[in-house]
Amino acid sequence: MPELPDLQAFSHNLQKILAGKTVKKIEVPNAKKLNVSVHELNEVLCGQKLEKVYREGKELHIKFSKGDVLGLHLMLHGKLFLFDTKNDNKYSIIELHFDDRSGLVLTDFQGIATPTLNPEKKDVPDALDADAEYLRKRLAKTKTNIKTVLLDQKIMRGVGNAYADEILWHARISPFSISSKIPEAKLKDLVKAIKSVLEDAEQNILKSNPDIINGEVRDFMDIHNSKKKHSPTGAAIIINEASRKTYYTDEQELFE
Repeated sequence: MPELPDLQAFSHNLQKILAGKTVKKIEVPNAKKLNVSVHELNEVLCGQKLEKVYREGKELHIKFSKGDVLGLHLMLHGKLFLFDTKNDNKYSIIELHFDDRSGLVLTDFQGIATPTLNPEKKDVPDALDADAEYLRKRLAKTKTNIKTVLLDQKIMRGVGNAYADEILWHARISPFSISSKIPEAKLKDLVKAIKSVLEDAEQNILKSNPDIINGEVRDFMDIHNSKKKHSPTGAAIIINEASRKTYYTDEQELFE
């Protein structure tokens, strides 16, 4: 599943390519996840100019000239592709056709990627905006391990499995630590790691794949990386084969 840095990179490139284009028509080959009718979607968005592509949590949002927003949640396997005149990609969910004959399509072989017209605003902070005070208050209420909390989109939006491991290693906090037991000084390390890991990852992705609008780039990761056996400081990387793989080292302090 694309995580925050991937979506940041996608939005950066889509903004450059699509800003200013006018929607001619929208086709929805798979409308089972769409929150309005295909007719209403076209009535609202056709004729509007695309103003901005940006990330909201784990979604991409496309804002149009009258203020309407089309949200795209890629889920596990959703991919975006550009096309000229005709979309030849399989498993299309939604196609945006512009008046210059170009287009953008969201595909998903599982059929669960979700387009939403004017999605409701969420009051959960983005991972890049969550501060130590917010985390202190939220973590004090839970005995769940810290990795599970980082993945909970109802607590903080944008972080997935791979980046949770990277963040916790950089903060030197064990993923199995009880959230309410983590001391305040370590929470500050955690906030610092969240921002630095996610922002650096976006830059690494764009550096190696400057035109990227789909897929996941993980080869630069320090810990959650199947090709690496040791951390940058030489510690052996341990893999916990649970419901979701957790990569960590014994350098990370366990709070329980």
